Amino acid sequence: MSNYYDTIYLSPHLDDAVLSCGGRIFAQTQAGQSVLIVTITAGDPVTTNQSEFSASLHDRWQLVSDVVTDVVTNVVDGRRQEDIAACHMLGADYAHWDVADCIYRLHPDSGELLYTSRDAIFGDVADVEMALVTDLAERMSNLPAHGQMIAPLTIGHHVDHQLTRLAAERAFSMALAYYEDYPYAHFAEGLTAVIDPADPQWQADTIPLDDTLLQKKADAISCYESQLSTFFNGRSDLDAQLAEYANRIGGERLWRKE
Repeated sequence: MSNYYDTIYLSPHLDDAVLSCGGRIFAQTQAGQSVLIVTITAGDPVTTNQSEFSASLHDRWQLVSDVVTDVVTNVVDGRRQEDIAACHMLGADYAHWDVADCIYRLHPDSGELLYTSRDAIFGDVADVEMALVTDLAERMSNLPAHGQMIAPLTIGHHVDHQLTRLAAERAFSMALAYYEDYPYAHFAEGLTAVIDPADPQWQADTIPLDDTLLQKKADAISCYESQLSTFFNGRSDLDAQLAEYANRIGGERLWRKE
């Protein structure tokens, strides 16, 4: 990492910042600005135990490169390689933190998996993870100097997005901008479930995405091959969904609270 970045994006997972802000990131780096994407839950799991839910995700992602060794570690490493390719394509630096994805995290006392279903990962952050929020906030406060820090708005209510925002707000208070978590933001009610866009305290910062920026964003998202089937039906569907959303909101949008 450099000692200073014009913008640092906090990405809960190995794809969130690019899915949500890929056009803006490319526009920044093309203009000579420095960008760092920090992925919070990019670490190897501390256990090889899987829930039925995580096993079903692994089957969908098709990232197991060697079933003889640790399947879970192979999957996570595959996702990190996807992110590196996407960051290189957009011209951004990256940092992969060692926190495990929520589907692998354990209760500190019982050792049981904390989030073992779709309902769980889109529910509330477990009380026992408040210590993790504190740890993450301290790590965030030690990130390089920067012009702006951008965190997820938590549209969709995913626990890792909530964890990231909670820690960011502890570290940086109101000195934050928030991106609309895509693809959850694609649904019209997603934004209003988190903030009231008509509230004058919330100010939007929208940049338009021309064909070049849309194309580069789609190309970078395509690097996350394991994740595409979760949200899109092939490249043409990806292109169509990105264009529809950008046209609807005017490009890519950040929010700041006065």
